[in-house]
Amino acid sequence: MTLWLCLRFHLLPLKCLERTEERAVVVLEKQRVLRVNDCAAAAGVREGMKPATVRALLGEEPLQLLERDTAAEERCLQQLCCWAYSISPSLHSWQSDCLQLEIGSCLALYRGLPPLLDEVRSGLAARGFNACFALGPTPKAAWLLSFAEDEQALAIEQPLELRLAALPLTLLQAHTGPVDSLRRAGLHTLGDILALPQAAIGRRCGKTFIHFLRQVLGQQEDIHPDYQPPSNFSDEYWFGYEVKANDELQPAIQLLLQSLCKFLRNTQLQTAEIVWQLIGIDHSLRKMRVRSTSSHSDWQSWFSLTRIHLDRLELATGVEGIALECVELRGGQLENIDLFNPRKQKEPLASLLDRLRSRLGLQAVEQVGCRDEHLPEHALHTCSERPAGGSANSLQRPFWLMAQPQQLSCRRNHLHWQGELDLVYGPERIEDNWWQQPVSRDYYIARGDQGQHYWVFRDRLEQAWYMHGIFA
Repeated sequence: MTLWLCLRFHLLPLKCLERTEERAVVVLEKQRVLRVNDCAAAAGVREGMKPATVRALLGEEPLQLLERDTAAEERCLQQLCCWAYSISPSLHSWQSDCLQLEIGSCLALYRGLPPLLDEVRSGLAARGFNACFALGPTPKAAWLLSFAEDEQALAIEQPLELRLAALPLTLLQAHTGPVDSLRRAGLHTLGDILALPQAAIGRRCGKTFIHFLRQVLGQQEDIHPDYQPPSNFSDEYWFGYEVKANDELQPAIQLLLQSLCKFLRNTQLQTAEIVWQLIGIDHSLRKMRVRSTSSHSDWQSWFSLTRIHLDRLELATGVEGIALECVELRGGQLENIDLFNPRKQKEPLASLLDRLRSRLGLQAVEQVGCRDEHLPEHALHTCSERPAGGSANSLQRPFWLMAQPQQLSCRRNHLHWQGELDLVYGPERIEDNWWQQPVSRDYYIARGDQGQHYWVFRDRLEQAWYMHGIFA
């Protein structure tokens, strides 16, 4: 069945601006109180008051008057959309403070409605948001029911007309003219107009109003484009107090990383770099860039690397907020894991390199790589970045090459190097450097008395044998 969940964030204009819980905060719009926090409400401040009345009520108590910031509300709502995308892929924002999620198709995944609602509530609580919940067969019906009592808002087993009946017509602020006309006729609730024939309502209120009413009841299609995840990720966390110790940042860091990696998994993306911004109590910004050798979406690995950077960080001023940004996103790659013994796996090499580079610096750890050179002594090199894949022949060559090839002795038609050597593979002929000092060699893999393998060659110009490398 089709089932919509509406999340209405009544305090969104306040939540996207409030930075402290220790003093009264009031959000104004057109010189009228729009939203207040708990401290201001306890002092008697109510929505619709004038600023002068607010100052008179609070007297000498600390007060912060803020103008409404619709751009900040939109950013906050988009971040909530990004979070809600992990609940349902079919969602969109509505009005300026609501999210509409189609959850009927997700009930089997969550094994029922109660676990799904619990997941939504825990996710909002972790982000510090409260919302009015409502369920309905259509998006507009769910939105209207978000203004009803909790029992009616979630009572999907009752008929829709019965649940809507007690709601006042004043909720339909987008249809002021028709609503005023209906109220003058003595109709004040949705139940009053639902009891009338739609043809009569249409003649009195017009096509737009009757179109809206039919969309509420599911009698006419209500199409909205689904939310599309952005091409980058950004999220923030505000503490509501001054943080002075590095350890106090870790819970917020974990929350933001979990949010990031859930977004990456939902969009099948990965990243190799994240950027933290520490927002000081004096509005200063301090960036902390964390890199990884490989792209992935494992929040625990990112948390481990972030902690290494955090241990070296000294906070000059207190922190009131922290932001996480991720711009360099790329398509995800499947990881090779042991399906039957996942706990017996060793730490991946990439994770070890990440930790070493985070502690010692990016240039402190080097890897052995192969270049497109014919001569082995020129082909191998060390580099700070991940080495590019070598040719197929490089699989038969050791990484451990001697600084200078050492001549081998030959006794009774057998080569000797700390014992007798047997040639088990080869030859591989290499001829190069003809423009300077010509080189012509036949390379072989030789096995010693103890089973060790060596890389030897016969110099065709000197008619001599040399030891060049040792296989690990």
